[in-house]
Amino acid sequence: MTPIVGAMRIGEVHAVLRAEFPDVELSKIRYYEDKGLVQPSRSRKGYRLYSDRDVACLREAIRLAHEEFVPLRVVRLRLIEQGLLDDVPAVRVTRQAAREAAAPTVRAVVPAVERATLSVVSDEPTEEAHESSQQFYSTSEFMSVTGLEAVIVNELIAVGLVAPETVARETAFTALDVRVAIAAGVLMAQGVDARRLATLRRVVEREIGIVDEWTMPLRQPGSAIDRDAALEMTRVVAEDAAALRAVLYERARAEYLGE
Repeated sequence: MTPIVGAMRIGEVHAVLRAEFPDVELSKIRYYEDKGLVQPSRSRKGYRLYSDRDVACLREAIRLAHEEFVPLRVVRLRLIEQGLLDDVPAVRVTRQAAREAAAPTVRAVVPAVERATLSVVSDEPTEEAHESSQQFYSTSEFMSVTGLEAVIVNELIAVGLVAPETVARETAFTALDVRVAIAAGVLMAQGVDARRLATLRRVVEREIGIVDEWTMPLRQPGSAIDRDAALEMTRVVAEDAAALRAVLYERARAEYLGE
């Protein structure tokens, strides 16, 4: 990525944002980058360089997450829709993960996942309703459990279907990543290209955006509903929307196949 002349360093960006959001920490800016909510360029020496667009992107991300309590995945979709962020998969893979991915893999497919052997808790704050303790798979465990080769795992990461996180300085995958990878692997084995599978990811993100729009009044300033109640009501609406979508999909599939 070509550095942008006149762009700001992360410390300068932090100072600008603190004028509007006094509680924002420097680590929050790095965390948002990890989550794919901002895409700064890099100098030749590797320093982050933020353009005016990047600063505007961060400002809107903070506003949505802190003031409207929008989940980060939906925040990213909003930023893309507003033209503040390019639709590039949010991927941060460490060199250690790349070395592990190049190692020989176990090809046996495990159809179900009961537990993860790597249990670590991120020390980064998050606006999403995560459990206080979440189990993760290391790269080698992930490849062993899914039975996928390194080239397939890298393809899934590249298109954003699988999104490894850096937790306690280790690259980690969730149990949901495992389920996504196994399901995607089945389709790829049938000849479906990973880039085409990424279309489903965008469809799902858009559906979450629709749920967010439906429930926006619950989170508006002045709402009589507190945050916890609003989140619970949003969760119920999301589940009901998923149930309706499943029925609509079943009907559309039956019509398409002439059943």
